[in-house]
Amino acid sequence: MTGLKYAPENYDAKGQLRLPFFFWLILVLQARTWLLLLMAGASRQQGSELLALFYPDAQAFWLGLALGVPAAAGLLLTGYRQRWPRLWSGWRYVLCFSFLVSLIAQAFDVSGEDVAASPLPLLLMLFDGLALTALLTHRRLRDGFLPTSASLV
Repeated sequence: MTGLKYAPENYDAKGQLRLPFFFWLILVLQARTWLLLLMAGASRQQGSELLALFYPDAQAFWLGLALGVPAAAGLLLTGYRQRWPRLWSGWRYVLCFSFLVSLIAQAFDVSGEDVAASPLPLLLMLFDGLALTALLTHRRLRDGFLPTSASLV
């Protein structure tokens, strides 16, 4: 007889462990450039001004789009956790790698500019670091990436 590792309300109707709410926030944080692109597209006249405000350097914008692809794909993969369990369990490492590259790129950007002028890059680095730590250490989030049979005791 197998018991549940978590409370019954933490499982969905398919028997999968529900992903914590902050996982969705982590994906939104990583896909922030894509969200900004959607907002800029929705505000047709001010779209280029909005992009220039947050990304004055075009290279940083393209890097942000590239680093947001794993998060956007992760959003799509959540619905296919039972169909592709091996891909889903490896996706946690893809997200961690993406956050690590993002932290390194932001560290290079912050080292070359005046931080007192805008604390936003430091705040984003802090949130990215917290998200990476959560992906690596939070037990329920880690177990959410395991195949369904392994999330039960």
